[in-house]
Parts: sequence; structure tokens; C-alpha cells
Amino acid sequence: MSAPVVVAARRTPIGTAGKALRDVTVERLAAPVLTAVVDDVWPLTAMRGVDDVVLGNCLGPGGNVARVAALAAGFDVAVPGVTVDRQCGSGLAAILQAGQAIRSGDARLVLAGGAESASTAPQRSHRVPPAGGSAGPYGRAPFTPPEYGDPDMGVAADDLAGRRGVTRGRQDAYAAASHAKALLARDAGRFDAELVPVGGLERDDRPRRLAPAVLARMPAAFVPRGTVTAGNSCANSDGAAVVALVGEDLRAGRPGLRLVAGAVVGCDPRLPGWGPVPAVQRVLTSARVSLGDVAAVEIVEAFAGQVLAVTDALGLDPLRGDAEIVCADGGALALGHPWGASGAVCVVRLFTRLVRGGAPAGTLGLATAAIGGGMGVAALFEVVR
Repeated sequence: MSAPVVVAARRTPIGTAGKALRDVTVERLAAPVLTAVVDDVWPLTAMRGVDDVVLGNCLGPGGNVARVAALAAGFDVAVPGVTVDRQCGSGLAAILQAGQAIRSGDARLVLAGGAESASTAPQRSHRVPPAGGSAGPYGRAPFTPPEYGDPDMGVAADDLAGRRGVTRGRQDAYAAASHAKALLARDAGRFDAELVPVGGLERDDRPRRLAPAVLARMPAAFVPRGTVTAGNSCANSDGAAVVALVGEDLRAGRPGLRLVAGAVVGCDPRLPGWGPVPAVQRVLTSARVSLGDVAAVEIVEAFAGQVLAVTDALGLDPLRGDAEIVCADGGALALGHPWGASGAVCVVRLFTRLVRGGAPAGTLGLATAAIGGGMGVAALFEVVR
């Protein structure tokens, strides 16, 4: 068996749905990133062809987005593709699936990640009225059967924040901090090496300065008198992110992130935002390390209240002492949340922070996401030089 190592990591700029990338279909978001990652791992690709393309996607046109994207990127027809749907954890789950193929010896070079075009996602319709329903368009597929409540993610995030005692003030402060960190990182050029311009967009379009007074005036977005607002929630977005994973035997001295452990777990479907907690705990136990050993954490920031509920439970304080550990350059609250890609964006961010950032060999980084329907996904990586 060969340990999987991420040796290249790229993403598109993330565009707010309906804006700069509104006309770019999901496979056309993914294709240039696939091409850039292949170029980054040259000459490995001259010695070894790509064994598979694994992409996460939630609301695309159906079919096999990964295969369509690989062909759109100009890959040889012999390169297959598979599309993974674990909702907001899809991009990270795709990377874990690719890692398993390498670890088992079934593959030696796999491109994995995710892509989502909220702008061009089709409207779905029932041809025949379902039991108790009606024919015609519907908003989303169910996360759970009705007896589990099937809450929307915003409603569930408000519920989780309330149960875990996460105040409105802390949520607003965290959202403002995410945007402020992203603006600093963008202005300092810390995103530049990971970005692949697409559709005329060269940088993330969402980060902005959030005034505390403006945040405080925003009404509840999902629950009457709730604490989750548009200001402390992410935006529906368009984007793609891809990494290249190879076996340790093929790495040939390239620096990267070795995949130490990964996990996907279930939790209460009524509180899907809780999923990262048991997922992270399982990964740390498997690797026999503590969270105190981890230098960088990237969590998909769907809602500030959900992130803080998770970090509180894990013993992290991203508003104070751990601000440079948790999403140090901002997260999905500031950059946007292209659902099927966001988990892979977390790994791209870890690659930039740790590998491109010069962290010494042995430094640990963690990526995690909550998943609709009551699941969590997490992966632990180690810098290799």
C-alpha cells in the first residue's frame, strides 16, 4: 500500500451566484482547474497517466459531471470519471475516495475535488405528483424522510446555535472576522498561487468590509426571532477546486500533504451542522493525535453559528486565541459556498497555508464539513517535504 499525497491544489475564484460566473456551466468551471492541476504535476503526467477524475457535485445537470469535465479539459478518452454526492461535503469526500484508490493500489494518480454552479443548476420537477405532493417544480431534494423533520440547513443552523448557546453577537463577530481575514489575504496575494481565472473572474468577488452596526440590524433569515441572518451566513456560489493525489512512491520528492486519516460519519439529521464534531474526533483518534497537535483547520463556513457550535465543542476559540488556526484567511462566509466544491476548497486552502506557506515536514492540517441529512466529513493531512 502507498500513502496518498496531495501534490498540487488549485481552485477557481468563487463567484456569487447570478454574478460573474452566471453563464459558466459546472463542467466548464471544473475543466480549466483540471488542466491547471495536470500542468502543475508535470512531468509526473508524462510518466503516468491520470487514473481517474473524482468530483463532488450536488445540484448539477445530472449524469456524470466528472466525466464531462475531464473530456471538456481535453483529457484522453481513456481517463474515466466519477461524480460524488455527499452534499456540502462532496468535494472532501471525493478526495477521500481518491485517496482510498491510491492506498489500495488501484490507482497511482487521481485528480479529485468538486464543482458547483448554483447559477446554472437546473430547476427540478416532479412528472407525477408524489404521495401528498403535487406535480411541477420543487425547491430541493429531501435530506431525510419526513419523519426526521428534513430541516433546511439554515433552520437547522439556527436550531444548533440555540441549543449550544451561540449568541447572535458571536455569530456576527465571526462573520465580520472571516471577511476581514479574506480581504487581508486577498490584498496580500495569499490566494494568487491557487487561483485559476475562469469566465473573466480573476479573484473572489464576495469578501467585503462588514460593519458591526450593519450586521446587528439584519433580521433573522430563517427562523422568527432567530440568530442566523444573511450577514452571518454564506452565499450560494459558483466555483470549482481540484487536487492531484499520488502514491508516495510516485511523489519523487515533491512537497505535499500526506492524507493521514479520513472519516465520514452520521449524526442527528435534525442537527446536521453537528457532523464535523464526531467526524473530527474519529479522525484524531484514528491518527492518535490531539487537536492541539494540529496547526491549521479549515471548516466549511456555511453559517457562523454552526461553525462556532462545532469549534466550541472541539475546544477551539476562533474569535480569540485560535483565530490563526481556524480559517486563517477567511472561509465560505467570506469567499462563498459552491456546495459540491467547498470541501475541496478547504484542502486547497490547507495546501496554500502549509505547503506553499513553507510549514515544516510533519505539520498537521485538518479539513472538515457538515453535510445535509446529518453527516460530517473530516480529513487529517501531514506536510511532507
